Amino acid sequence: MTLEQRTAALLYKCRARGFKIATAESCTGGMVAALLTSIAGSSDVFDCGFVTYSNDAKIGMLGVSPEIIAEFGAVSRECALAMTHGAILKSSATLAVSITGIAGPGGGSAAKPVGLVHFACAQRNGATLHREERFGDIGRGGVRKASVEVALDLLEAQLL
Repeated sequence: MTLEQRTAALLYKCRARGFKIATAESCTGGMVAALLTSIAGSSDVFDCGFVTYSNDAKIGMLGVSPEIIAEFGAVSRECALAMTHGAILKSSATLAVSITGIAGPGGGSAAKPVGLVHFACAQRNGATLHREERFGDIGRGGVRKASVEVALDLLEAQLL
């Protein structure tokens, strides 16, 4: 199934349940929001997208605590969870997904290598999922594309 087919099916399921989606993206720079809105009729499901590339944007737009970033870093489970919860709180979405990672080619370290991406997906008043992926140094575009696919996986998992 293509990404577009998966996305159309996801939107159909959300529409049937009356769900709306928000995205909170860092290393993907809005690619998930772009994919969702590439499907005709998505406006009744897609609420909004936050592209929070900088730490200041994560703090200002999503309400991520500066202490979380200072203690755990922007690329962490804690930050991904905070981004998702911020997207839920600052939108009318039922579901929110967040992505924060190191797409490369630079910016990695031994502890947080290129290809490390943290995801979270929350349902308003429901479960929150977290996923960590270590895609490796598969190229900037490869990390970003793989991240979009994982974000779809998590949104789909919230609908099961």
